[in-house]
Amino acid sequence: MDLQQSINNQTHVSTTLTTPLLSPPPPPNTNVVFSALSIHVILSLVTASSKGQTLDQLLGFLKTKGVDELNTLSSQLVSLILADGSPSGGPRLCFANGVWVDKTLDLKPSFKEIVETVYNAASNQVDFQTKV
Repeated sequence: MDLQQSINNQTHVSTTLTTPLLSPPPPPNTNVVFSALSIHVILSLVTASSKGQTLDQLLGFLKTKGVDELNTLSSQLVSLILADGSPSGGPRLCFANGVWVDKTLDLKPSFKEIVETVYNAASNQVDFQTKV
């Protein structure tokens, strides 16, 4: 995997997502905030659990050849960008990342492993039916 090309592709995806958010431009004295990285990570997680036509469409949109390449990029982004650089004077960044699934459903062990190891995220089963 060519990391520079993967980052260029991710930048293209970010631009594709940003254009509709800022067109037309927001009114004066209005803020628009979104995290392209957060959106990329969640789309990558969805892609990791997809198959068939959905998988093909997500891989095309994210401009990547396969799930393994996407997972490698996401893993590197999570470890590089979200690393705590405070000891070296760099920024201290926080990122909430997780998957919550109703307790009546099971996560495939392979997907749970990807969530926890590649994306450094939590995976939890919760009661969406009776508990808010």
